[in-house]
Amino acid sequence: MTRRRLILPALLIASFAINLDTTIVNVALPTLVRELHASNSQLQWIVDAYNLVFAALLLSAGSLSDRLGRKGMLLGGLAVFGLASAAGGLTTSTGALIAARCVMGLGAAMVFPSTLSLISNIYTERGERARAIGLWGATGGIAIALGPIVGGWLLAHFDWSSIFFAMTPVAALAALLVALGVPTSRDPGAPALDRAGFGLSAAAMALLIFTIIEAPEHGWGSARTLAGFAAAALLLGTFIAWERRTSSPMLDVRLFANPRFTAASGSVTVAFFSLFGFIFLMTQYFQFIKGYDPLSAGVHLLPVATSVGVASVLGTKLAVRFGTKLIVTLGLVMVAAFYAWVTTASATTPYSVIAAQMVLYGVGMGLTSAPATEAIMGAVPRAKAGVGSAVNDATRLLGGTLGVAVIGSVYASLFASRLVASLPHRLPGGLVHTARASVGSAFAVAERLSASAPGAGLAVRNAATHSFLHGFSAGCVVAGAVAAAGAVMAALLLPSQPASPVAAEAGACVEADPAPEQLAPVARPALGTRS
Repeated sequence: MTRRRLILPALLIASFAINLDTTIVNVALPTLVRELHASNSQLQWIVDAYNLVFAALLLSAGSLSDRLGRKGMLLGGLAVFGLASAAGGLTTSTGALIAARCVMGLGAAMVFPSTLSLISNIYTERGERARAIGLWGATGGIAIALGPIVGGWLLAHFDWSSIFFAMTPVAALAALLVALGVPTSRDPGAPALDRAGFGLSAAAMALLIFTIIEAPEHGWGSARTLAGFAAAALLLGTFIAWERRTSSPMLDVRLFANPRFTAASGSVTVAFFSLFGFIFLMTQYFQFIKGYDPLSAGVHLLPVATSVGVASVLGTKLAVRFGTKLIVTLGLVMVAAFYAWVTTASATTPYSVIAAQMVLYGVGMGLTSAPATEAIMGAVPRAKAGVGSAVNDATRLLGGTLGVAVIGSVYASLFASRLVASLPHRLPGGLVHTARASVGSAFAVAERLSASAPGAGLAVRNAATHSFLHGFSAGCVVAGAVAAAGAVMAALLLPSQPASPVAAEAGACVEADPAPEQLAPVARPALGTRS
């Protein structure tokens, strides 16, 4: 394999590792309760610390990669991510594990924007760039869906630390391929560092994501939540005002006047709102209603992983040929149709029907996210691809975090209210309080009662099942409505084709390695071309 042919595999493996880590840890949470005696709050932060730091530093890391060099930022991020993941596997306390997850989030913020910005700078012809971004999107979607499968398999054969140790060799492999095959790339006219912009963007994103994470616990209408959103909006407004007046902005906010950039960003947000909401709902449905173990639940998600991968590659090709508006709108309509269909699910729904539903969803997700990402990167000058990629990545994280928080809140509140109304009237108050915490807790109460009062245990189990399906259906209605609104937005606002070819934009700079035989091909490699 020539050095030129290492480029795309290197970037895809790096992207795969970052995406896999967003979902692989979730299946280990029950094990962490037993092994590290983690509380519910600590479990939440083991998951959310990674996403919080990741989201907070995305814009800053993307802008720095344009200025300092994308390849160097990518290699540094892979080193930070891999070493922090190994450190997480060595921890013996929840506090240390949360700290390791924070550092992993820093590494992810350095890696993820660099992968997409390098693709945009290396593959400059729209057709080959669309194919590369399609593969990039497919890799991300597959990795997110495979997280529970890989995590479940590791837990079945090793202890919980294997989930963290497993990321280190993947990061090392990606770093080796990047070092050998990826050319250096940076903004040739990089201005001075925008320190105020860096600080404001990090503070605004961190506060926004933190508020969304905490909102379900404190209430969406609580004073704390509203104050958090107000403060985040104030910081974001200050950031925009600063970026409009400074001579060296980290983010050219005029990009958002381009409907191709803004509508595509909104479409990505909606797509990942639905994706993380889907994973949140379906993993619980499989484990609690269908009775699958964590590994089996992950394996039963394979129709989604496969269809997202195929549709992501196909979607970018179709967008080039038929227009981004048509393909993204069609994708979001399919996502909305999936959620409308899955509201009919019950405890006895055959898996064949569920698999068909997941294929519909996966195709819709692939037709939405990859073409929308290609549109975003096509609207950004190649010299500023790092910050453009960071905006795309930030919309993914924001949408995903909102998806879990909003859909989770709707599900949890309706589950609890329906369960309390459905439980046997003579059930002790302490058991009622325990059961309403989650469907898993309700099933545990039912099992405990079955030993002494089989009738009461069966009644609690039936009430928990029906209450779960009630909240599940409502969550699906919310997700479907958001997807339908996104389809309308894409149909009205998203242009079909870019105004001008990205290759004609000024400011592109890809510095090839000095070997003479590499100078020409590295500057503009064609996908799949043999040397």
